[in-house]
Amino acid sequence: MKQNSRRKKGKLLQNLLRDKILKAFPHLKKKDVDVAGTGENGPDIKLSSVAKQLVPYSFETKNQEKMKTIYDWYNQSDNNTPVGLEPVLVIKQNSRRPLCVIDLKLFIELIKIK
Repeated sequence: MKQNSRRKKGKLLQNLLRDKILKAFPHLKKKDVDVAGTGENGPDIKLSSVAKQLVPYSFETKNQEKMKTIYDWYNQSDNNTPVGLEPVLVIKQNSRRPLCVIDLKLFIELIKIK
């Protein structure tokens, strides 16, 4: 894959996340939730001070094929999840803290204002 295609692929995921945050918090304006430029240091989603109060998270996005194993594990979790429950994948690497992997739609539902 060419570098330009990689950038576009990454930008698509950033834009998806930005749009989901704006939809979950309709009183935020587009200037409150912005995507970082290519090569820009810091989080991939730039939040205004107002947005940071509502969404106290720092987002790093990765849109890559080499995470196939994580998706295979998540699918296993999903297949083993009884009706009415949500799948959660907990992963850990040696000498690293455990991480939880959940569906983006579920994450947005958990953080949005009801």
